[in-house]
Amino acid sequence: MTMHLDLPRSGQLINLGSNPRTFPSVNQTGFGRHRREPRWHSPTAAQRARVPPQRLDWLLDDGSLTRRLVAACGEAFRVAPLSQGWRRPLLNEAGALGMRPEHYAFVREVHLLCGERPWVFARTVIPPHTLAGGRRRLARLGDKPLGAVLFADRSMRRSPVQIARLRPGQWLFDAATAPLTSAPAEIWGRRSLFWLGGHPLLVNEIFLPELGE
Repeated sequence: MTMHLDLPRSGQLINLGSNPRTFPSVNQTGFGRHRREPRWHSPTAAQRARVPPQRLDWLLDDGSLTRRLVAACGEAFRVAPLSQGWRRPLLNEAGALGMRPEHYAFVREVHLLCGERPWVFARTVIPPHTLAGGRRRLARLGDKPLGAVLFADRSMRRSPVQIARLRPGQWLFDAATAPLTSAPAEIWGRRSLFWLGGHPLLVNEIFLPELGE
């Protein structure tokens, strides 16, 4: 299957996947975060104290999440693509990337599974200028893990991690927990900016209840 990376025309959405969701436009709020987006924080001592102990180590690990999942799961680890295509980013994502919220980014969403159990929901947001030259491969990963590409690139730089508690009714919570038979009261996630050759992308990693079990 051939994938085209042409930018959408004004007002046009391209390839939103089989289960598209409506994300906020710049006109929905004058603030940098929509009410259905989580609050992201630096992992200060006060924030770390709120995190369940079994999640804190995963949130603060600065190594490759893919490598750690493979170590924990073995050959049963796999990537299940959910959707990808040109979308407007969430307001807080646009702010983190220095984008105008009405502009489009390439968004990829996957579940990282151990066998049939979803362990992590990952959402990657890539500005158009990042998908130039050899970096166009980021839009053609299919069922390959993004982390294997990022951590193999010698030009890769990563920002300090931010963490957030996600609750029902928030977009990322609902997307992450969609395959679960029962939704938890809360889940935790982290995000980082990565730069490849000085070009940014934002990676959200949302940890699900069965992670590591």
